[in-house]
Amino acid sequence: MLSKRAYNFNAGPAALPLKVLERVQAEFVDFQGTGMSIMEMSHRGAVYESVHNEAQERLLSLLGNPEGYKVLFLQGGASTQFAMLPLNFLGEGQTGSYIMTGSWSDKAYKEAKLVGKAHIAASSADEKYMRLPNVDSLDLPDNTAYVHITSNETIEGTQFKQFPNTGSVPLIVDMSSDIFCKPFDATQFGLIYAGAQKNLGPSGVTVVIAREELLTSSPDNVPTMLRYSTYEKNNSLYNTPPSFAIYMVNEVLKWIQEEGGLEGIERVNQQKAALLYDRIDSSEGFYRGCVDVADRSIMNVTFRLANEDLEKQFIKESEQAGFVGLKGHRSVGGLRASIYNAVPLENCQALAEFMDSFKQRHS
Repeated sequence: MLSKRAYNFNAGPAALPLKVLERVQAEFVDFQGTGMSIMEMSHRGAVYESVHNEAQERLLSLLGNPEGYKVLFLQGGASTQFAMLPLNFLGEGQTGSYIMTGSWSDKAYKEAKLVGKAHIAASSADEKYMRLPNVDSLDLPDNTAYVHITSNETIEGTQFKQFPNTGSVPLIVDMSSDIFCKPFDATQFGLIYAGAQKNLGPSGVTVVIAREELLTSSPDNVPTMLRYSTYEKNNSLYNTPPSFAIYMVNEVLKWIQEEGGLEGIERVNQQKAALLYDRIDSSEGFYRGCVDVADRSIMNVTFRLANEDLEKQFIKESEQAGFVGLKGHRSVGGLRASIYNAVPLENCQALAEFMDSFKQRHS
């Protein structure tokens, strides 16, 4: 008998749809009558390869099948992409330009500097990333090979609503924490990458969606497993892929389609975020949002209380009430509710009620 599910607000690995977990559980030991788990199958076999290809097709289908784009499955998380991007795209004398919005864009920029030239095109660091920088006029050197942006900063709690037009320079986006939270035009990006463990599935696989011409060639001195061309030429099957994680991604994508596609997912996400931000804004200063209202994320709701002792009490009482993962990132402290696609609306309603009752007890 299933015990009561936790109110899971973990930042990643994060909640997965219960329907998906139950479906996977049902075929975990015997996948489609093969007498084997998907984890036991050869990645060269027809059964697994059909799942692999289906996941790629679903990813593109949810984006409206943009012409000339291809899906890769990699390992190493978004953190490995921080190095792969400059390794593959910075030619001699070229620069990667970075839009600095928080902790994750900062990590990407610092990693690029280890590989080649990296330039800050816009930044809100001087405001402690409490808001997003103005990206209408970017400072781009003439030798810019690409512009990098992080669509959603999980630690600070900011999210881009619109993206800059970088003209002929490819715009590359880290969408690890908000991919498929709402509809978007994939063709404005040269390359999209996302670790799966927040909105796409479990940890272990990184999804790359890119214009095919950006994937077909890599500098000769780049190691084989760090070349995009290795994955492009071999359908991401050059070596053994994270087959179970890819299978799980496919199941999550099925669930997104069943929930009304990206439009249906966005409707629920907006409701979830509105519930929590309303509690913050109507609390007469008891709860304080961490970022500018216009730049608030609908995936990561960050907030503070009057002091750290009260925040610790909030964590203690929330855990006793069945809430998990509400402690802010260790680098900034405070409180954070990560409300990715798979977090049910009911969980956010329960959290909003808990916030009300906590305020009544401690005001």
